[in-house]
Amino acid sequence: MKIQNTKSKSKLIIGPAVAVDTLIFAIREGKLCVLLIQIGGGPYENKWALPGGIVQVDETLDQAAKNILNKKAGIEGLHMEQLYTFSDLNRDVRGRMVSVAYFALVDSDKLKPKTIDYYKAIEWREIDQLPALAFDHKKMINYGVERLRAKIEYSNIVYALLPKEFTLTEMQMVYEAIAGNKIDKRNFRKKIFSLELLIETNKERKGQKNRPAKLYRFKKRELMFTA
Repeated sequence: MKIQNTKSKSKLIIGPAVAVDTLIFAIREGKLCVLLIQIGGGPYENKWALPGGIVQVDETLDQAAKNILNKKAGIEGLHMEQLYTFSDLNRDVRGRMVSVAYFALVDSDKLKPKTIDYYKAIEWREIDQLPALAFDHKKMINYGVERLRAKIEYSNIVYALLPKEFTLTEMQMVYEAIAGNKIDKRNFRKKIFSLELLIETNKERKGQKNRPAKLYRFKKRELMFTA
C-alpha cells in the first residue's frame, strides 16, 4: 500500500483494489452445484468464474455483492452471507486485488440466471466436475463447500431447498447432496431431532409405495442456529 503526500497535512491512501465474489449454491438432480460465468476476454478468456467484480466507491461490500450478482447473473433479492476474505498476493494477474466472498444456498428452479454480453455463458456446474477456473475461485468454492457442510450441522440453512412441508426422507436427500455421501437414516433422524429446528405438522404424505410419511416444517423459514 502506498501513502502519497498531498499539499495539506492529510495523506492520500492508495491500496489494492477490493472486489466481491458470489458463491451461489444449489442442488440439481441430487448434486451440489455452483453458478459460474464464462469470461469473454482478457487474460482469463474462456475460463469460468464466480460472478464478481470491483467494489465501487459509493458501495458497501453488501451492496456491491447484491449489485454485481444482479448485473452479472440476473439474480436479485437473495440473502447472502459473507464467507471469507481472500488476499493472496498473486490471486489476479491484472494487479493487486483483495476479494470478499459471499455465499447463498438457493432453489435453482426458482431462478432464471442470465448474464451480460461480455460473458459467453452462465451455467450451473457440479462442484465435483468444475471446469478450468479463473483467479483463485477453485479455492473459494472449496472453502464455501466446507463452510456449507459445517452449517448444516447446527443451522436450518437448507430451508431454501425444501418446500414448506416435507418428509424427513426429502430432508435427508438434501443433506446427502451437500455432504457428498450417504448418511445413515437412524443417525440422521437422531441428529435432526436433537437440533430442535422442526415442527411436526400432524399431516402425512400418502400415495407412495411405502406407508404414509409424516410431514414436518421448519420453526422459521429464515436462517437460525441451534443453541
